[in-house]
Amino acid sequence: MQTRDARHVTWHHSQVTPDRRAERLGQRGAAVWLTGLSGSGKSTVAMALERRLVEAGRFAYVLDGDNVRHGLCGDLGFGEADRRENIRRVGHVARLFVDAGAIVAAAFISPFRSDRDAVRALLAPGQFFEVHVATPLEVCETRDPKGLYRRARAGEIADFTGISSPYEPPLAAEITLDTGTRSIGECVDAVLERLVTAGILAR
Repeated sequence: MQTRDARHVTWHHSQVTPDRRAERLGQRGAAVWLTGLSGSGKSTVAMALERRLVEAGRFAYVLDGDNVRHGLCGDLGFGEADRRENIRRVGHVARLFVDAGAIVAAAFISPFRSDRDAVRALLAPGQFFEVHVATPLEVCETRDPKGLYRRARAGEIADFTGISSPYEPPLAAEITLDTGTRSIGECVDAVLERLVTAGILAR
């Protein structure tokens, strides 16, 4: 494989300023990064948030952990190095969406703090909202929509987050949700309220 020479790569700046884009869209770009165990409700909250925003005439899109592995990250496995690369790639895609003025809801287990912090560092202050979907492990296991916990407990899946691989919870998430005790609608309301108070959306 040919090694990329950074001297030949230049970032091309848009002729549309962030303020002009925000004025036209009626919102500012932001990444809502939902992290949590498998089955915690990340994708469900992300999809409901996207629907609510789009129905209100906003520019929003979901980046989902399963979906990106059908193409962008289809060459990656599930070992630690590949999982880190998965988040690195998605972080850069999220950055492009934010630059376009979108509110991007990224739903990824993303178990390692350093990976989430690296995505935050790609964005300007106030553009990254870490949402810890802190649904307890026992609740996630009872859901187990793909049968992954059962297989992990049986030793059929190695390095499974929460069972045989660690999950590092956020130390200072902007939002903490528990879909075991709050409805999806209530969770979406909490995210929207934070986006309003942060100036991403008008009330």
